Amino acid sequence: MQLFNLTYEFKLRPTQNQIAMFSEWLETHRRVYNHALAERKDWYKSRSCQVNACSLKHEYIIPADAPRPTFASQCKSLTAARKENEYLQRVNAQSLQQTLRRLEKAFVSMWELNHGFPRFKNLGGCVLSLFLNWAQTR
Repeated sequence: MQLFNLTYEFKLRPTQNQIAMFSEWLETHRRVYNHALAERKDWYKSRSCQVNACSLKHEYIIPADAPRPTFASQCKSLTAARKENEYLQRVNAQSLQQTLRRLEKAFVSMWELNHGFPRFKNLGGCVLSLFLNWAQTR
């Protein structure tokens, strides 16, 4: 018995309004990624120097009892931020969580596979996969 895979390929031709909306979504994803990365980077830098050798001008001061930012904690803060920020409400919550999951995967790769520290995404250089909640779009 032979099995066949049937695939379809579509070429999108979005209107100018749709292009603007997609660009806004990608910019939102880039900002969420960079904000979450900055939060993690600040936490790590605050614990990288010895207490007697830290400079108050150049080091990040975060309380010692502050927990390490994780995927779960950043998803909770994203949920709280979505309630206040209209800009974040325009984008699907699940796709923003996938962006945070990609950042978590980058950190796991850094520690386990000796990859470099994750980098910030530049303006316009962030091409991401977007996932829709199909149950809401029907």
